[in-house]
Amino acid sequence: MAKSVKTRTAGAPAFSVVIPANNEADNIAPLMTEIESALKGGPRFEVIFVNDGSTDGTSRSLKRAAAKRPWLREIKHRTACGKAAAIRTGVRAARAPLVVILDGDGQNDPKYIPAMIAALEQGGERVGLVNSNRIGRKDTRFKRLQSRIANRIRGVLLKDGTRDTASGLKAFRREVYLALPFFDGLHRFTPALVRREGFDLVQLDVVDRPRLRGSTHYGFWNRLWVGILDLAGVWWLIRRRKSVPEVLEA
Repeated sequence: MAKSVKTRTAGAPAFSVVIPANNEADNIAPLMTEIESALKGGPRFEVIFVNDGSTDGTSRSLKRAAAKRPWLREIKHRTACGKAAAIRTGVRAARAPLVVILDGDGQNDPKYIPAMIAALEQGGERVGLVNSNRIGRKDTRFKRLQSRIANRIRGVLLKDGTRDTASGLKAFRREVYLALPFFDGLHRFTPALVRREGFDLVQLDVVDRPRLRGSTHYGFWNRLWVGILDLAGVWWLIRRRKSVPEVLEA
């Protein structure tokens, strides 16, 4: 069950930034400073930080960061529910029709947010998702190898036309995302499922960087076998969708 701390922003934002995170107390202040710098002078926005059952000082760091930032609010899960659930909580709470998601570890550079929103708007209603492709990956060799293998297998089976589906930085239309079938692991298959709904994708190259501080909390071994089952399930869903209905106006 998610508990909303409070909503501080007055007026409807042009877009919402959703950040799922677990135990990222040390990364909040620098990440909020970067977001503020990247988005100042632009359209009205909000940042929804979904605290996924953190047991460190994440809430305290968020309260300090929000003291002078009326666009920042926290939604807290009582216990850790996983990245996909945290993203969904944030998207459901978003007040804007356009949403950007990025990880709370600082590895996704906020300076790309305006370009992603612009690509989504310029694409029109046919574009449901802007997916980032990381260049110069800063992960370990093992994790990069793991991603290459997973992306190749996924590409063959799902044919989603995306070379980096696991990148945490994405922009999409809120209504499109909430129409997707939800399951733990959805964030790794979003491009394929958006295509399944009949929408186009836009690819945007971004420069990867190391996480700011700490170590990852959404690891490889705790998702390996579940990921294989998810892949089979998404493949089945795509196979079962024969065509996307086109509604004619009366």
